[in-house]
Amino acid sequence: MTKERVVRSGKMYLYLKRYWGLYLLLLLPITYFIVFKYIPMTYIQIAFKKYNIMQSVWEMENAKQGGFEYFIKAFANRDFFYAVRNTLLLNFLDLLCGFPAPIILALLLNELAFKKFKRLTQTVVYMPHFLSWIIISGIALQLFAPTDGLVNNIITAAGGQPVHFLDDPAHWVVMYVILGIWQSVGWNTIIYLAAITGVNPELYEAASIDGANRLTRIWHITLPSIKPTIIVLLIMNLGRILGSEFDRPYALGNNLVTSVDNVIATFVYTNGIRGSQFSLTTAVGLFQSVICVIFLLVSNSLAEKFGEQGVW
Repeated sequence: MTKERVVRSGKMYLYLKRYWGLYLLLLLPITYFIVFKYIPMTYIQIAFKKYNIMQSVWEMENAKQGGFEYFIKAFANRDFFYAVRNTLLLNFLDLLCGFPAPIILALLLNELAFKKFKRLTQTVVYMPHFLSWIIISGIALQLFAPTDGLVNNIITAAGGQPVHFLDDPAHWVVMYVILGIWQSVGWNTIIYLAAITGVNPELYEAASIDGANRLTRIWHITLPSIKPTIIVLLIMNLGRILGSEFDRPYALGNNLVTSVDNVIATFVYTNGIRGSQFSLTTAVGLFQSVICVIFLLVSNSLAEKFGEQGVW
């Protein structure tokens, strides 16, 4: 062993001796990820095999057509293409309307002069994050039901016609996006407010001396300072463009809007859990994950290409 290796080994020993407690704390999250994230990944093989509940995943017979039988079946399924279309549409609208909302709210809250009112407002707007979509769907039904909903009662009392907010596909998409923003905007605002607190106050003082008004300070100081945070969150959101949560469309959906509320998550539930087509839905889930990873890598590369800091 050379002298250089001995010195390096000694430094490594001293480092581990000093910070062994931190590495010990890492054992719990590492164990969690190995047990609950990596070991279950072995069951991805189900997408390429004929599922049999009586056999282990290693004993199952390989699927036909080189193992891609269920991928071919998924792409030949009309409902699957509708699910992909609806997933992309709803996630794109969420990104277009929902992503700027917490940024705008954080900028507005940061400009409030009364700290108590600022704290109260922040608490009120992030409380919906703790409500489940089952509760939110119940509230939405009470407010927007076509016959006895509060909003439609007000509309009819004013001489208008009832609006089918949750029964018409076009109106349902609008309500889906609005309720999503209402539920998540306050929680996401916390991230941007934390980023804004890191801005050097001297920059604002210097800008005020130079005659900059509030809008000018926001545009030229606040937004550029939190741009790295915005870029990282945008990349992460783009990585989930084909991902779909289950509880939100399932809770808000009904038989009258199946043309727009059927997303990949509900397709997997209908065909996998209720239809017992586990190989087919595993193939669909694997396809969805691969596409999300591709979107994540491409968006991260584009951010770095234009001189911005990516996720890694």
